[in-house]
Amino acid sequence: MRMAELSRESGVAIATIKYYQREGLLPPGELTSPNQARYGPAHVRRLALVRALTEVAGLSVAAVRDVLTAIDEPGSSLHDVLGIAQPGLPAAPPETVSAADREWAARRIDEVVAERGWQPPPGSPLIETLAGVLCTYRAVGHEWPLDNLSAYAEHADRVAAADIEALAGLGSAENMVEGAVVGTVLGDSLLAALRRVAHAEASRKRFGRT
Repeated sequence: MRMAELSRESGVAIATIKYYQREGLLPPGELTSPNQARYGPAHVRRLALVRALTEVAGLSVAAVRDVLTAIDEPGSSLHDVLGIAQPGLPAAPPETVSAADREWAARRIDEVVAERGWQPPPGSPLIETLAGVLCTYRAVGHEWPLDNLSAYAEHADRVAAADIEALAGLGSAENMVEGAVVGTVLGDSLLAALRRVAHAEASRKRFGRT
């Protein structure tokens, strides 16, 4: 297909396609003349992935390039590629958090990590983010949800296992990375919505009029 056809097929404007090519996010097409190139399904697939990474995950062009490089590099671990591609979470706990609160959060997290058999890498930003959430609970004087931290972690394990099992069925690394990005961003919203629906039902049963 020509550039115009690629644009129609992918839903990406021609100017954007050319920009992605200049930035090394999209490989060049097969030259059919000095000024014409032909594109195929692989280009449509790559554009879909780039759109997911930029528009859904909000990654920078440089970060997208890192993801694509990891995908295209022979022998790359899919685990590592997914780690690069996954949308980030809010920042780690602010500097205003006391050392005592940080130590308290670290102990709570260590307990859950050991209980679940998780093996986060040293200095994991996700663990830092989790610590920030725990510290915020404490700062606002509502630590009671953390009484269920082990149960939350157990449910998170089940959701994650279901996500990864579903991703494994998507085939190519590109499909899995795109699915992970979209699934994480929309999945967070899905779980939040389901939780609120469940809250309303639980409240009706516990506090509503019979």
